[in-house]
Amino acid sequence: MSGFSAEWLSLREPFDLRARSPVVLDAVLGAVAAKPNLRIVDLGCGSGSTLRALAPRLSAQQQHWRLVDYDRGLLTRAAESAAALNVTAVTVTADLQRELETVLTENADLITTSALLDLVSETWIDRLIDRVAARAVPVYAALSYDGRIELAPAHPLDEAVARAVNLHQRRDKGFGPALGPSAAETALAKFAQRGFSVVHGPADWVASDEDAAFQSEIVRGWAAAAGETSEIGASNLGAWLAFREEEIGAGRSALRVGHLDFFAVPQAAA
Repeated sequence: MSGFSAEWLSLREPFDLRARSPVVLDAVLGAVAAKPNLRIVDLGCGSGSTLRALAPRLSAQQQHWRLVDYDRGLLTRAAESAAALNVTAVTVTADLQRELETVLTENADLITTSALLDLVSETWIDRLIDRVAARAVPVYAALSYDGRIELAPAHPLDEAVARAVNLHQRRDKGFGPALGPSAAETALAKFAQRGFSVVHGPADWVASDEDAAFQSEIVRGWAAAAGETSEIGASNLGAWLAFREEEIGAGRSALRVGHLDFFAVPQAAA
């Protein structure tokens, strides 16, 4: 299972928070507003970004979070956030490829996950839907990368780099062949086929000339990913990265990275 550093998660969190679809978030909050005691399972919780984004907005008098990840260091940070927000939480160290069904054995009112679905396989999404459909639990899935990349100013290799990045996104990340940029659309269709009512909306990262550190981390990551595909020659890729870093350093760069949020509610819970 591929992991993310605490430093990268911290760097991206403000962009994640701004990107979350307000339409989808309102649907989530409305669906659970009448519950005084709310049981939430957060899959792939990382350092707790979903908890920090959602918990302050929930009206439930008691929130009980089950924070699931395989990285114990990140789980420690997530638990600290829960304590700071005065919500009850337990942490669960688990490999979500092998232990998904086990993790979802306990009753829950809401399943949440962020920036996870683009890492998983179609089979894994089928397993998730089987489990939540059997228990009639709604799912809030945020920040699934959808393949859209916009960069300014333009460079002749931008489209080639985007294609290579999207190809790399489909490599196995520990859950079988990853759906990558098609994850959100695939999940939406599958939930709808199983009778779920789905609300969805864009949740794009938007970075301007003031966000140099974030942009630099992204383009370096893209260059590394594209290089692993061998779709672009090393010299051309190096020239593209040098151009991007020069524009970022000069305060002339902006980017948008497409993501999608959705909230899927089973008929029995609607």
